[in-house]
Amino acid sequence: MGLTAKQIRTDLDALVAVEPRFAPALAEAGYPPPRIRPPGYATLLRTIVGQQVSAKAATAVWNKLEAHLGEGCPVEAIAASDFDALRACGLSRQKQGYARSLAELVMTGDLTFDDLPADDEEAIALLTKVKGIGRWSAEIYLLFAEGRRDIWPAGDLAVQIDVGKVMGLTERPSEKLCRALAEPWRPYRGAAAIFAWHHYSIEAI
Repeated sequence: MGLTAKQIRTDLDALVAVEPRFAPALAEAGYPPPRIRPPGYATLLRTIVGQQVSAKAATAVWNKLEAHLGEGCPVEAIAASDFDALRACGLSRQKQGYARSLAELVMTGDLTFDDLPADDEEAIALLTKVKGIGRWSAEIYLLFAEGRRDIWPAGDLAVQIDVGKVMGLTERPSEKLCRALAEPWRPYRGAAAIFAWHHYSIEAI
């Protein structure tokens, strides 16, 4: 499961000691709530379903898929379902390809969610073997579903924008610069990312 509220608070307090520029932002926004997703196949499938659509639309598609395939959309049901049936649930041709790729890797045992590599980069490399799952999606899974403390989704636009503000930069940092800036924040980068989304959302209101 993802980082708990207590873990996030502890890591952010440690982060402020390493990088004091987080202190004013933390005082302004407060500690963020946890972002926790259940570990396993269904969470990654929901990530695929939710790509490039609103949360409301993604929920509607997921509900139709579960009505058609059963709770959690079992891998065997995805593999056995035909194109038209999945299309009727709202799953595009492209996303069907992604979903079948995920189902195939799970069914063959090439991807087992209860035995992902302990090394974060190795786990990301394995998850991105699924068609349609890029680095960002893999990082989000590891952070929200597994609670890995040092995951740093530096390619996320909101993270980049907020890090730029916290660090007093005049421009939004690139992914490369965002990664470099966060190197001293190890092993608290997961909490830093969760805080960045939280602070960014408050700033955006």
